[in-house]
Amino acid sequence: MTELQTPFYLIDKSLLRANMEKVARLRELSGAKALLALKCFATWSAFDFMRDYMDGTTSSSLFELRLGHEEFGKETHAYSVAWADHEIDEAITYADKIIFNSLSQLDRFGEKAKDITTGLRLNPRFSTSGFDLADPARPFSRLGEWDIARLEAAMDRISGVMIHYNCENGDFDLFDHQLSRIETEFGDILQKLDWVSLGGGIHFTGEGYPLEKLADRLKAFQDRFGVQAYLEPGEASITKTTSLEVSVLDIINNGKDVAIVDSSIEAHMLDLLIYRETAKLPQQGDHAYQIAGKTCLAGDIFGEARFAQPLKIGDRISIADAAGYTMVKKNWFNGVAMPSIAIREEDGTIRPVRRFSYDDYKGSLS
Repeated sequence: MTELQTPFYLIDKSLLRANMEKVARLRELSGAKALLALKCFATWSAFDFMRDYMDGTTSSSLFELRLGHEEFGKETHAYSVAWADHEIDEAITYADKIIFNSLSQLDRFGEKAKDITTGLRLNPRFSTSGFDLADPARPFSRLGEWDIARLEAAMDRISGVMIHYNCENGDFDLFDHQLSRIETEFGDILQKLDWVSLGGGIHFTGEGYPLEKLADRLKAFQDRFGVQAYLEPGEASITKTTSLEVSVLDIINNGKDVAIVDSSIEAHMLDLLIYRETAKLPQQGDHAYQIAGKTCLAGDIFGEARFAQPLKIGDRISIADAAGYTMVKKNWFNGVAMPSIAIREEDGTIRPVRRFSYDDYKGSLS
């Protein structure tokens, strides 16, 4: 690893396998299918490894849809908040299922999609999200239909629905309670369907999660309504599998010791900035530092860390749990070098799979 120039994302296959085995176990016990949510993780160099454990992919745009079709294969679900006229014909060529966000989109494009499986997004008007920004049930949400009459008007044109209402939900009892509420409020509609996607955001690969209880609950749901259930694990698929490897460029003291590294939350871990969260940094030792990015944004700060020894310029730091919503959101702010992507094989060897150059930066502009 010392031969690789930082910054780079490092995907550990042995850790990824542990998550994949839990996904496969849940599929086996419950009969539910699992689709990788590309909005969270779309690093296709890992798809060959993940493919045997999952049923396919789900997407949020034409480009994600095409990537899933070309690089992952298997079952391909196509969703978009709004399909454009110039996208729909191409989207249909890649999709096994297309899920419309609204009745108006179904009205507009349903005839074009008549030869593939068609669904609609159902918004139950509640969620587990603690962030208004990410809450699909926020006031005046545009994400899905909730009115029973409007849903009933679509029943002769759809065979399933997608219900995405979980967000980092590691509480099985909460999942069980909310699914029961969906069964009660929308049961008459669910009885008429062939399949139901319960979306992503269920943290079932987390340590201590009662996987067997979730499997039993999913099986009971499918048996009650006669549907095929789908899950769309994004973060659950890749949690704790990847680090962002950075190097210390400078150390200053402005009242506290600050280590400036060759990366950036604004450019490389954007969710930390959006949700005002702290990176998962080392916390062992008596030597405290604030870890800061190298862009000109004053708040480009990864967080507080502790080390056993004082940091020196050139030292490497591993920022943990850096797979989800990072590589898919990375950008060229300040022209900072974009992290490479590398994979640690199960025998311990590290294989670079993508490097980004000035030409990539220049080519992203005009």
